[in-house]
Amino acid sequence: MTRLDDPGARLPVRGFAQGAPEWLAPVLRNCSRCGGTLVYGPVEGEDRKRHRCADCGCVTYVNPRLVVTTLPVTADGRLVLIRRAIPPGIGTWAQPGGFLEADETVVQGAVRETLEETCLVVEPTQIVGIYSRPQAAVVVIAYEAAIVGGEMRPTPESLEVRDFSVEEIPWDGLGFNTTLWAVRDWVRSVRPDLTVDALGEEQVDH
Repeated sequence: MTRLDDPGARLPVRGFAQGAPEWLAPVLRNCSRCGGTLVYGPVEGEDRKRHRCADCGCVTYVNPRLVVTTLPVTADGRLVLIRRAIPPGIGTWAQPGGFLEADETVVQGAVRETLEETCLVVEPTQIVGIYSRPQAAVVVIAYEAAIVGGEMRPTPESLEVRDFSVEEIPWDGLGFNTTLWAVRDWVRSVRPDLTVDALGEEQVDH
C-alpha cells in the first residue's frame, strides 16, 4: 500500500487563535441561534475546546469550506489555467474553481465554476487530488476534466484563460499552494518521466 502524500501537513499552521484562523474571529463572537456571546473553552461531550454560547449553550463548530476545481485538458493534452481577476491572488495563475453551493454535488459545482471562469463546458474524468489548507479553512478537490463544449475566453473572474503544454506551465506564477500541488500531481500522472517536486515554490502562511 502506498502512503498518501499530505502536502498541507508539511507547512506550519500559523495565525490560529482559539481553534480557528484569526480572520474568522469576527464571525465567532455571537451565537447564530440567539445572538448571545460565544465563549471558547471545554464543552461536555467534546474532545476539544469549542465555541459555545454562554446564554443558550449552542455550540458553533468551525469547519473548513469545500472548494471544487477542475484541471481542464484539451484534446491534444494541454492544461487550461486562468489568470485570476478577483481576490485572492489577482493576476496569478490557478485552476478554475470556487466554493461548493449547498444545492449541488461536488461534480456539479466543479463544472459550474469552470464554466463561470473559462466559458468552457467540462466533464470531470478523475480526481487529481484532495488538498487541505487549514489557514484558509478550505479543502480543495481537483478533478481532471475533458472539454466537451464552449469557447475558451476570459470572464469577469478571469483576466486571461490559456492552455499550456507541460513545458509551458507558469510554475512561478501559480497563485496558491493548492494549485501548485494539484498541477504537480496532474503532471506526474501524464508525464511520469518528469520530476516536478522542485518546480514552483510553496508559500508559507503568515
